[in-house]
Amino acid sequence: MATTTLIIGAGPAGLAIAGRLAQKGLPFTILEASGHIGFSWRNHYDRLHLHTVKAYSALPHVPYPASYPTYVSRLDFVEYLEKYAERFSIKPLLNQKVVDIRPSSSPGGCWQVQTETDTFTADRVIVATGYNRSPNIPDLPGQRNFRGIIWHSHEYRNGAAFRNEQVLVVGMGNTGAELALDLLEHDAHPVISVRSPINIIRRDIFGRPAQNTAIVLSKLPNWLCDLIAGFTQKLTVGDMSAYGLGKPEHPPTYDNRRGKTPVIDIGTIDQIKAGKIRVVPGIERINAKTVTFTDGRELPFDAIILATGYRPGLPAFLDKSITERVLNERGYPKSLWFNDSGLNGLYFLGFTTPRSGVLFHLNIDSERIAEHIAQNNSLPV
Repeated sequence: MATTTLIIGAGPAGLAIAGRLAQKGLPFTILEASGHIGFSWRNHYDRLHLHTVKAYSALPHVPYPASYPTYVSRLDFVEYLEKYAERFSIKPLLNQKVVDIRPSSSPGGCWQVQTETDTFTADRVIVATGYNRSPNIPDLPGQRNFRGIIWHSHEYRNGAAFRNEQVLVVGMGNTGAELALDLLEHDAHPVISVRSPINIIRRDIFGRPAQNTAIVLSKLPNWLCDLIAGFTQKLTVGDMSAYGLGKPEHPPTYDNRRGKTPVIDIGTIDQIKAGKIRVVPGIERINAKTVTFTDGRELPFDAIILATGYRPGLPAFLDKSITERVLNERGYPKSLWFNDSGLNGLYFLGFTTPRSGVLFHLNIDSERIAEHIAQNNSLPV
């Protein structure tokens, strides 16, 4: 099946670029591995809300309804994605899981995309499969000995099943911090295992969303940005080393530029300070009913939640002949597109985590890609 532009993924990134192209009258075909638009958002944990404000989190050309809260809920976001697709008549080909993307060796297109059932050729391919496509599931020492529940965070919906239980949350990124809070609110007894110092910022600072400040800071020189961010963090979060979270070596903006996303706090650190959520160091070994930590402590647990993050999983379907050319050492694309021979027409969208917000940046990057496509609409090259 031949097409001009093929978009892989019907989540926020795929819909954003589809909306841009539709607005410009440029044709495209969009493939979705699942049976639904925004599939991953349909399956996240119940209490999830956007950590960025709705004013800076809408997809191109379509603001959120006025009735939506400042921080949009998971279900409201799914509804918004569905209405966005209707607005631009975006009709993905569903249940088309891509298994291979490679340069085409036949006429009729620069790229060949193989799904589990069909083969597509296209002048250009936009990979928009998401920053968090594949769960990162570690194999911890002794993990198979544990007699309780071990879930990755993608399996977690809410803490109702863990009432009155001792639950270990492994990892304190945004998900781990929020799941610990959710467990506490469902009368569980959460403990968070943290291996290294955590950079934390409040979601709202002095009554204003932190994202607003981040957008302003992004326009400043890095040194000044880091100075202000570090001072603000010290003022609003304080030194958390006494609570087991260590003292970060750099400000959150410094780490964010290097791909390490800070925790956007919505109440977890206050519960840690109150002693309602405990923090322990890294895991030495998992036993049948207990966990031994690197400081020698051994504590009993009924369940373990692995909040160990996700990976983009791009090598699973990108041909080996191009992965080393387009991916960095962490497995993320090096650029939105490449001008190298043999890579013309290959784009990546939605694989960055800027401090100004992922969805906010989708607007910027999708516009850049759409403009680049419009200016190079004479492909193949």
